[in-house]
Amino acid sequence: MTRTTVRVAMNGVTGRMGHRQHLVRSLLALREQGGLDLGDGRVLWPEPVLVGRREAALRALADRYGLEHWSTELGAVLADPAVDVYFDAQVTAAREEALRAAIAAGKHVYTEKPTATTLTGALDLARRARAAGVRHGVVQDKLFLPGLRKLKRLVDGGFFGRILSVRGEFGYWVFEGDWQPAQRPSWNYRAEDGGGIVVDMFPHWEYVLHELFGRVRTVQALTATHVPQRWDERGKPYDATADDAAYGIFELEGGVVAQINSSWAVRVHRDELVEFQVDGTEGSAVAGLRTCRFQHRAATPKPVWNPDLPSPHAFREQWQEVPDNEGTLGGGGTAEPVNGFKAQWELFLRHVYADAPYRWDLLAGARGVQLAELGLRSAAEGRRLAVPEVSL
Repeated sequence: MTRTTVRVAMNGVTGRMGHRQHLVRSLLALREQGGLDLGDGRVLWPEPVLVGRREAALRALADRYGLEHWSTELGAVLADPAVDVYFDAQVTAAREEALRAAIAAGKHVYTEKPTATTLTGALDLARRARAAGVRHGVVQDKLFLPGLRKLKRLVDGGFFGRILSVRGEFGYWVFEGDWQPAQRPSWNYRAEDGGGIVVDMFPHWEYVLHELFGRVRTVQALTATHVPQRWDERGKPYDATADDAAYGIFELEGGVVAQINSSWAVRVHRDELVEFQVDGTEGSAVAGLRTCRFQHRAATPKPVWNPDLPSPHAFREQWQEVPDNEGTLGGGGTAEPVNGFKAQWELFLRHVYADAPYRWDLLAGARGVQLAELGLRSAAEGRRLAVPEVSL
């Protein structure tokens, strides 16, 4: 085996997602397993280069994980010919400029979503990357969740017959920050800093709907700022100027209707933080982060509305669970599922260094930005909007 060291500039790893999912559970996890075996006698050894604005935080991370390279100077890192890949997990407002600089420096780019704050900016990034001849990818982690992989297995196997509708529920209560610290950074609730649940979550819903059920053709959204005042990381009150809830209806190719509620002002009364129910002529399923339950038409009960008597049906008990046939470390369905962020990192690195196919590129990321942009416009104008196909 030949080991090849790959330096990856990681910008924004002092944040929760960049730190936990991309650094620790992805690249450092690859190192713990001995690198990424490309299957051709080569093993890739990722060498993170931590990038950010806070020197003390970067130094602490590097010391904690025994990493040698870190910098507060993005320009110097991008000018380093030893750096092959640039990854971005910064706040949304800072991402587009950094990605543009990385592409201009000839780096392969891999990035969190949304890729930009506008569709124009997102398409510009995709065009620049194509012109520069660099490989590019966008994180679309929900596709790798065990529950959604099981749901896709049902879709691909024709279980549903003709799919009629999709209902999604996502969210949880994010503490205001006054009497308990908030679970999310304060910038998420300031529109001027790129915050808002539409900007955050509609790009996710675009690729989930697109990959599993078909392209989104129209969108109609209602947004709200249910909690108008919050407290930041220093305990100071601030006005929440961004939407913290969005109620969306999406018409998909083939006539499927999807309805997804997204909220940071809802208390959870469901099995998982996100759940999708799919109903079809032949059967239905409910998928979450890890599990997926289904009910075939032959096993569907026949309830009758009668508010005067207790229901004779234990509805939840009448569903079966899709088995863990794939995606676990042990392969037998009892081990911890493979982390979706790590799985997508592996695919992107194979794309860059082994020319493996990869379809979640900056153009795919632009579709997510488009849906968020149109969702906000729909809410502002109070009407349903068409979602045109995007292209370069």
